[in-house]
Amino acid sequence: MSTQTTHLALRRFAFAFAHDGSHAACLAAGADGGWYVESWRLPDDGPAVPTGLPFAQGLRAQVVALSDGRVLVCRPAGEGHVVVLLAAGESEEVPLADVRLPALRMLALPGAAVSGAGPVAVLVGTDARPATSVWLLAADGSAPRAVAEFPGVHGGGVWLDAAGRLLALDRLAGGRLRTVVLDLEQGVTTPLLELGEDSNDRLVLFDPASGLGMLRSDAPGRDRLGWGLIGGAEPVRFPDCLHRPDRLLRPVAAAPGRPGQPDAEPQVVLQVDHGAASALVLWRAGEKRLRPLPVPPGRLGGVGHWSAAGLRMPYSAPDRPAALATLDVAALLAAEPRAGSAPMALPLTLAPLNGGAPQAGPGPTTAPVHTHAPAPTAAGAGWRLDGSAPPGDGGRWRSAQCLELAGPAGPIEAVVYGGESWLSAPHLVLALHGGPADAWRLEFDPALQRMAADGLAVLAPNQRGSTGYGPQYAAAIHGAWGGPDLEDVLALLERVAGQRAALGLEPPALFGVSYGAFLALLATAHAPAGSVARCAVVAPFLSGRHLLAEAGAPVRALTARLGGDLDVEDARGPRDVLRVAHLLPAPLLVVHGDRDEVVPVGQSRLLRRELLRLGRLEGADFRYVEAAGAGHELLAEEGSAVLHELLAVFLRTGRPA
Repeated sequence: MSTQTTHLALRRFAFAFAHDGSHAACLAAGADGGWYVESWRLPDDGPAVPTGLPFAQGLRAQVVALSDGRVLVCRPAGEGHVVVLLAAGESEEVPLADVRLPALRMLALPGAAVSGAGPVAVLVGTDARPATSVWLLAADGSAPRAVAEFPGVHGGGVWLDAAGRLLALDRLAGGRLRTVVLDLEQGVTTPLLELGEDSNDRLVLFDPASGLGMLRSDAPGRDRLGWGLIGGAEPVRFPDCLHRPDRLLRPVAAAPGRPGQPDAEPQVVLQVDHGAASALVLWRAGEKRLRPLPVPPGRLGGVGHWSAAGLRMPYSAPDRPAALATLDVAALLAAEPRAGSAPMALPLTLAPLNGGAPQAGPGPTTAPVHTHAPAPTAAGAGWRLDGSAPPGDGGRWRSAQCLELAGPAGPIEAVVYGGESWLSAPHLVLALHGGPADAWRLEFDPALQRMAADGLAVLAPNQRGSTGYGPQYAAAIHGAWGGPDLEDVLALLERVAGQRAALGLEPPALFGVSYGAFLALLATAHAPAGSVARCAVVAPFLSGRHLLAEAGAPVRALTARLGGDLDVEDARGPRDVLRVAHLLPAPLLVVHGDRDEVVPVGQSRLLRRELLRLGRLEGADFRYVEAAGAGHELLAEEGSAVLHELLAVFLRTGRPA
């Protein structure tokens, strides 16, 4: 992969920062998939600069950035993991470790000198006994040095000192999660957080300079974010400002020490996730309020590094491929709130109305649909975005907005491409996300972007069962796959199709991936005749029980934990795609990777056989595509651009590309 290609990275995730903030690393992919590692140089002044390291990686790889620009990569290999070292300008990766454990986590060692034989990272591995092993890893090719082995499953990892001796880990024992401290010199663990006899307590951020620790605990009666001075005599506090039941607050970074102000109150930036978008707030220890930081609408990465150069965080928006933002927190605090952040009503012709007959003429709604219109993402006071790639054709990426649509049990947020006239676009796609414990986000999505570029408007709703709207909303489909979420989709489909019919337009097409594919097939079967123009699904399964019968152990465990092993009993009948396959009248496209490790390709093969048995003609009534060598993330793997093209053309025309 050439250096030029790395500047056109459209997807980035798994960002990690060097301890001194001089470099970062991530996984990146271009327009045609194919994941590789990027190393980012982060100067104190000037833009962040990415450099691609030409070594193919998988989506499950972990990266650690070193302060000289080299990158450690830990990736699964057979029954264990391998750790390698990558460097710009090198043609080969340097193997460092081969650890035969099914779970391995790699953490950068603070204060490590990258030159010489000293350790630069810690490996924390867990097996099925259960037991945890810890090694120190050097970058000179020497074998990892074992430092501890102790019983129990441990995860997480927060450093308690700048020297890299004390590491806080989350221990799962007896059904409870508690934080313990591992002393890497002595190889022993001691308890750190035990707030209640039966509470779950874990440290999520620690600032060695001030001793401020932020933690999550259900000791107050429900899971809450709190704070305290680690090692101090004062009790842990759980201020109301840090408790938002329907929002997830994630501490990102503590403010760096300020010269001349050694006694200043510690400050922490928190990411606030609610629904499709995220925001940032500043909190000062002891204060009873959060200070909003005005940043462009989009999705932030949940990790960051705060130094004198500013706060650096991953950021993405529908028309901004993922990149690194640099924030001047003081300038943002002084800035006026951005225009366009307040909800506004849309005309009736642009959004479904909660009840009442569809109308073709414009007019205000009595039950308005709301939108959070995107603010400009150009550089402004306190904000800069580096490394976000423009389209290769010199044009512009399509933007999207968040709309709040009326649903049968309350509002449903959706990410919508197509501007204010999305509902009256010649072609409209109703896109359903996977999961089910997932959601559409206000971020760059290559598949949806490709549809929008082909002239398709896209309505991507977060129906009941989606994450980001509180535990009750997400749990609505536990034990009811294809229950409340299907009702939401069918209600949206009916209203949208009705209003488009009143305008003389074709009904929407349906698109879904994984769980969303299962839901799209059910919706196509149960929708009134003429409500679906066509349906394209990627990696579908046929029902929770079909998935349990064929999937591997991890997927079976997840399916049971999410309630997919239970059947919905109501007037609609079975939520089994095979049993309603005779009700799939619309043109259908099924795409599946033949090496799908999550949803076995046998699910789609079985659907194909059933359609043939019912007398459907392959190539006319339906089309079946098996992507050779592709896994479950086939829309993000190498060669994905071909599938994006195939889906966009089919959803617009009903014919393959």
